Amino acid sequence: MNVTPKISRPLSKPSARAVVESYSVWCVDTTPAEISAVFRIEDEAGIGFWDALILAAARKAGAARLPTEDLNAGQVIAGVRIENPFSV
Repeated sequence: MNVTPKISRPLSKPSARAVVESYSVWCVDTTPAEISAVFRIEDEAGIGFWDALILAAARKAGAARLPTEDLNAGQVIAGVRIENPFSV
């Protein structure tokens, strides 16, 4: 987790893990239909499979935004707005 070393006041690993755990309610099962959606997102957005899978899961969970430093902040993919949690 980059939140432990990359921010001005890093979180301890236990604190960071507690934050991640709090998001577990957003966990969703992936079905074959969703994998087809992942392929569409991958092709339409020109991103990798794993990023597309994360976006498909975020969309299925009803997320309006996705905090990540791996995609372009401000971009909307599959109806989910990309935000960089480390930008000022």
